[in-house]
Amino acid sequence: MIAFVSGPVAALAPDTAVVEVGGVGMALQCTPNTLASLRIGQQAKLATSLVVREDSLTLYGFADDDEKQVFELLQTANGVGPRLAQAVLSVHTPDALRRAFASGDEKALTAVPGIGKKGAQKLLIELKDRLGAPVGSAPAVGAPVTAGWRDQLHAALIGLGYATREADEAVAAVAPQAEADGKPNIGALLKAALQTLNRAR
Repeated sequence: MIAFVSGPVAALAPDTAVVEVGGVGMALQCTPNTLASLRIGQQAKLATSLVVREDSLTLYGFADDDEKQVFELLQTANGVGPRLAQAVLSVHTPDALRRAFASGDEKALTAVPGIGKKGAQKLLIELKDRLGAPVGSAPAVGAPVTAGWRDQLHAALIGLGYATREADEAVAAVAPQAEADGKPNIGALLKAALQTLNRAR
């Protein structure tokens, strides 16, 4: 079992970070929020979860142990695999999820791509008492992200290796979407910004 990896960040992609460990590049599947905290060439320590399948070994990376534990707990529910668990954490922080489960917030769960109304109801029943109480002071589920979303998105794009000018243009391009949403989601905005940049190249 690989509990964590530590080393310089060798490369970043929209859903992957490569961390050099003892001369070997370890590719980790990460959420946009985790990727946004990484910079190429800088040291990183990521908690990890290894998912073994018949035809693949996939290493998932997390900003901290709490995120990793929630990722693994989500997969104990029927019908939830690693990709869906990661999608949940791309939309909600662990504490936001705990609040959603504690209050039975079905709408928060259906905000995750791949989870419909019935799936949300099933998850609420299966995991309601297993995630525990919120441990931090993260914003409540659905709480709007302030103008800080621009800085977070810009930093994420720079971290992925884009030039400042490209990052500025991409942030400007997704601003209408962020303002229309009323509660911008950094993960969704990062994907939209990357699509904009790919079209421009």
